[in-house]
Amino acid sequence: MNNQLPPLPIGDLPNGPMTSRDIPTPTRALVIVAHPDDAEFQCGGTLAKWAAAGCVINHLVLTDGAKGTWDPSQNSEELVEMRRAEQMEAARRLGSTGKVVMLGHVDGELQPTLHIRDQVAYWIRSTQPDVVLAHDPWKRYRLHPDHRNAGWLALDGIVAARDPHYFKHHGLEIHRPDCALLFEADEPDHVEDISGFVDTKVEALLAHTSQFVTTHAIPPGDDGTFATVFGERIRDHAAAVGAATNVSRGEIFKLLNNL
Repeated sequence: MNNQLPPLPIGDLPNGPMTSRDIPTPTRALVIVAHPDDAEFQCGGTLAKWAAAGCVINHLVLTDGAKGTWDPSQNSEELVEMRRAEQMEAARRLGSTGKVVMLGHVDGELQPTLHIRDQVAYWIRSTQPDVVLAHDPWKRYRLHPDHRNAGWLALDGIVAARDPHYFKHHGLEIHRPDCALLFEADEPDHVEDISGFVDTKVEALLAHTSQFVTTHAIPPGDDGTFATVFGERIRDHAAAVGAATNVSRGEIFKLLNNL
């Protein structure tokens, strides 16, 4: 059955050795993504692991997810509200205790503007993360512009948040994260062992019910068969990443230090 299904948006397998593994559990983390469900697909296991160890996980979702359907008759406003509720539930299932912020920019039309950089820098300063997780904007041959632009906005926001002369109107203390972990990375060099947390990742992804047809390959009226297959595919991918990186189950990133 798996051979007949479309690929899941869970990133590539490692293309080289990892040079680092398992950063110390941060006190606070901020994941910055283009769409609802991006965080769960790309780093849900890592977030669940850190949350279980006491890390405050914050989510910053840049778009409204309004184009996340293949149904031309779907009401966009209803879908936006549905995806907002799904993201809240997914964060809860991961164990997130921080903020879930939805900026609501139009899905598919995200641009790396100064205005949105201002917003991203604000939330970095507000949540004071030790680690920022984000899309790798340098990913070659990437098709979706929102992922590419979300990566630029995250990194540009990090630079702005650390400098006192950027966006003084925030009225907040500047903040410099210790590091950034970039998922969907072109040249990953860091693995997080997510053994014991893949099931939590699956459960968080299953909160995104509006995406069952478009990304999960779970058809309407499924009796649980395709949902089970979906979970197996997520688990298989985590195991394959782990086998290539000398951990039991893994998620891979590009690690940026000295921000």
